[in-house]
Amino acid sequence: MTAMFAKVGIENINSDFATFIRTIVILFVVAGLLAITGQWQSPSTVSSRPYLFPVPSGSATGASCLCYFRALKIGDAARVAPIDKLSVVLVVIFATIFLGKHLSWPNWLGVAFIAAGAVLVSLK
Repeated sequence: MTAMFAKVGIENINSDFATFIRTIVILFVVAGLLAITGQWQSPSTVSSRPYLFPVPSGSATGASCLCYFRALKIGDAARVAPIDKLSVVLVVIFATIFLGKHLSWPNWLGVAFIAAGAVLVSLK
């Protein structure tokens, strides 16, 4: 549903501005969730180490969202969304290379199906 709401939502506005609006909504939703569940932490109580990876991760997510919304603006949601899901394949490959994770052959077969499915759905 995310892709469908996004496609309709960016129909008459700039895709980067739509990403900005989405980010603000996410910020308020997560802040509300933290407040409701009592998990809010003062940033001053957090050491600098936890910021080491969430900051570049957030930057990558922001860049990904900008690209995704731009692709939705100019493309068909039924083709853009599956290509976006190829990130699952990349995570598995990178986790194998950089984190030393090992997958069984059925796991790799599933990854191959995800990749093949995304490519097949994206074809015209």
